[in-house]
Formats: sequence, C-alpha cells, structure tokens
Amino acid sequence: MFEHQTISKLSGLLAAALAMTGCTAAQQAFRVSGAPPSLAQSTPSQRELFTMPVPAQPIPIAVYDFTDQTGQLKPSDSIQSLSRAVTQGGASMVVQSLRDAGDGRWFTVVERERLDNLLKERQIIREMRNRYLGEKDTPAEVLPSLLFAGIVLEGGIIGYDTNLKTGGIGARFLAIGASTQYRQNSVTIYLRAVSVKTGEVLASVVTHKSIVSVSLNASTFKFVTFDELLEAEAGVSVNEPTQIAVQSAIEKAVYALIMEGAQAGPRHLWSFSDSAAGSAALARYAAEKARSNALTRVTFPVDSPKDQPKVGRAHAQ
Repeated sequence: MFEHQTISKLSGLLAAALAMTGCTAAQQAFRVSGAPPSLAQSTPSQRELFTMPVPAQPIPIAVYDFTDQTGQLKPSDSIQSLSRAVTQGGASMVVQSLRDAGDGRWFTVVERERLDNLLKERQIIREMRNRYLGEKDTPAEVLPSLLFAGIVLEGGIIGYDTNLKTGGIGARFLAIGASTQYRQNSVTIYLRAVSVKTGEVLASVVTHKSIVSVSLNASTFKFVTFDELLEAEAGVSVNEPTQIAVQSAIEKAVYALIMEGAQAGPRHLWSFSDSAAGSAALARYAAEKARSNALTRVTFPVDSPKDQPKVGRAHAQ
C-alpha cells in the first residue's frame, strides 16, 4: 500500500513537471516566434576583435571570395537533403570581421565580391553625364578612381566533421525515467593573406570551432485502471547554430592573422600604434597558441619518431 501511494505521488509529480515543462516550452516558442527582429548578438570572438589594440595605420585589404570547400550536404536521418551543411555567406562574414577588428580601425576594406555591380553603376554615371551634360570624360572629383588593396585574403571553410563525439545517459525506475544525449560536430576555417605586389603568401592560419547539440528527455507511464495506461513525456534540445560557429571561427581566424602579422621577425607585416598594448596582446596570443599546441599533442600522441608525419612545420590555432 505504501509503495503504491509512493509510486502514485512520484508519477503525479513527474506528470505535473512534464506538463509545466511542455507549457513553458510552448510559451517560450510563442515568445520567440512573436518577437520583433533584433540586432545579432556579439560573440566572444567578435568582442575580442573589437577590443584588440589598434594599428599604426589602416591596411587596405580585399576579399574576393570565401567559399565552402567541404562540399558536404546537410545531414538528415530520414530523407536526402540538398541543403549545404554550412553557410554559403563566408565572404560576407570575413568582411564584417575585418570591419570589426580594432573597432573598424585595422583595415580599409574595399568591395570585390560584387565588383561587377560596382563597375556597372559607375559606367551608368559616365553615360548619363555624357548624355545630359556632354562630358566626354567624367571629372575625377565627380567619379574618382577606385581604391586598390595591397593584400588579398583567400581561404575558405575547409572542414565540417560530424559526430566527432556522441553519447548519452539515462535511467528508469518504477516506470519513471530520464535520459540525455549529446553530439559534437566541428568546423574548420583556413585563411591566408596574399601580397598583391609579389603574390607571396604573407601569413596563414587555421581555426576550429566545435558545434554541440544536447537533448534532455523525461517520461513516465502508469496504469490508471486495469486496461487504461497513462503515459507522459517531455523533452528539450539545444542546438548550437552552425552559422554562429562558422562566424566565430572566421572571427578567430582574422584575430590570429593579425597577431601572426604583428610578430617581430622576417614576416613582420604591420605594427600596433601602442607598443605596450601590442606586446601584451602578442603575449596572450603566444600563450593561447602554446596551449593549443599542447592540447594537439595530447589529443594526437606520437608513439615513436618513425610515426611522426614528414612535414616541415605545423601550427594549430
């Protein structure tokens, strides 16, 4: 009798909790769907770009394209999907990251992704002034020459790996149970700076960003009468947006590229206006890079010298 009452109370409590969870989830979904548009929230890597020390002078830079080089389609458990696994707007994200660096004081970004549209519009201006004003040559003060860049950024999304880590845990007792599952994916970004004058690759970086999905489920069932079964379940899942992960990895790549080019040595590309603040930022970057290299060595151990890959140098950011 006591066990029956205890089971009834536990089932009632769980059913109430499930009902409250379902109502809360429905209310939250309604609030999200009915909310007005808002500005995108800044990521930690974006704030890192905002607050980094400013350069001695802005660097003219151009981005022609930043493509998805993985070729992967969006994973699906039921039907085949022709949607891409990652965003196709990488170039726009790179341009925004360059504009964010040092609160807009690091780079002078020139438009190259849609250069044909810009040239067409300038041609329309010349034709209209020629037709209505009789100008054979448009004055330079009306239509000056386009800015040119000394550095071109190249690269792309070179990796999207799914199910790097999967797992879960669950338990059930007296028809009352709960379980949780998780999955981890990863996106990899490659970025390089190329000299327009010589074609030399001045600096290159690789960044990774994990994409985590977690789900939590709870359920219970109870025989109300001999032939009537009451069953209740509820669940919630949290999926990190792939687009935000790609954006964060690109922002980190821009940050790392700036730091690589600011280091002293034969590949020194640019300088900080405040040498003390720049030295502190470079020290933090060196420490972060050392930690990343240490984690790489722990994750991928090498048993003997003969097993080491035959490469000249490897960097992990």
